[in-house]
Amino acid sequence: MYHDVVEMKCLDDFKLSLTFDDGKTGVLDCKPFIAKGGVFAKLMDPNVFRKASINRDLGIATWEDEVDIAPETVYSLATGSPLPDWMEKG
Repeated sequence: MYHDVVEMKCLDDFKLSLTFDDGKTGVLDCKPFIAKGGVFAKLMDPNVFRKASINRDLGIATWEDEVDIAPETVYSLATGSPLPDWMEKG
């Protein structure tokens, strides 16, 4: 199970301030994802990164409804909560 992102604000240094549907809040540092390249490479451009939005149907942070980070990972990293047992660690 994951929690929907209900509020989001882009911060400096490729970070997102997030509020989830259970009331928890946190900051997600997106630099490690951007550093992996691939679909995340376009987020290196601060103007593209700042276009982050919430897909309200899915409750996830996304960029142009094309790039997103697994919602379970986002919640875990932003709130310090453990990943679900079914998710591969690493």
